Amino acid sequence: MLTFKNFNIADWFSFYRIAAAPFLLLVLWLGEREVFTWLLLASYCTDAIDGFLARKLKITSARGSQLDSFGDQITFAVAIIGLLVYEFDFMKEHSFYIILVFVPYIFQMFIAFIKYRKATAFHTYLAKLSAIAQSIFILWLLFFGPIHWLFYVMITLGLLETIEEIALIFMYDNWVAGVKGIYWALRDKRRLKKHTKTN
Repeated sequence: MLTFKNFNIADWFSFYRIAAAPFLLLVLWLGEREVFTWLLLASYCTDAIDGFLARKLKITSARGSQLDSFGDQITFAVAIIGLLVYEFDFMKEHSFYIILVFVPYIFQMFIAFIKYRKATAFHTYLAKLSAIAQSIFILWLLFFGPIHWLFYVMITLGLLETIEEIALIFMYDNWVAGVKGIYWALRDKRRLKKHTKTN
């Protein structure tokens, strides 16, 4: 039976991001931009902490990967809502590039749910790099204003990361967590076992 006792310290940091989302939306509704940005910064920090703890303490798990991914997704959604509220002109001006990344991302989520009945949790190196660029850009934009070159770096990494995620979905018949990238997937025994059985 799954109880709260089964969750480890890394899982609780992921829970923080999920639980913080309603408070972020409340602060957003109250129009407290600075408070919203600091709380968003805290959420992004927990994303770095839970992954570090899971690896350092060797407590990684499929459940933890799912929690981490869900925390990431809900934090990203709240961040986008915040940008639409506080930086609408910037979002409108750069809507083409935002849609360029957003459409493949929705497609990736769609095929993942069709195939696995849940979101992916590959946590590739490219995904981590994209998340870092994304969090830095969003926070800097909310605190100080846009850095345009970083925006295009974020867009490029986001597009490449989504394309890689789609490729990995087609490479793995069953849901797996913790795939560093396509190069590592080609040598992953979890994927190779499936092919060995069918030969």
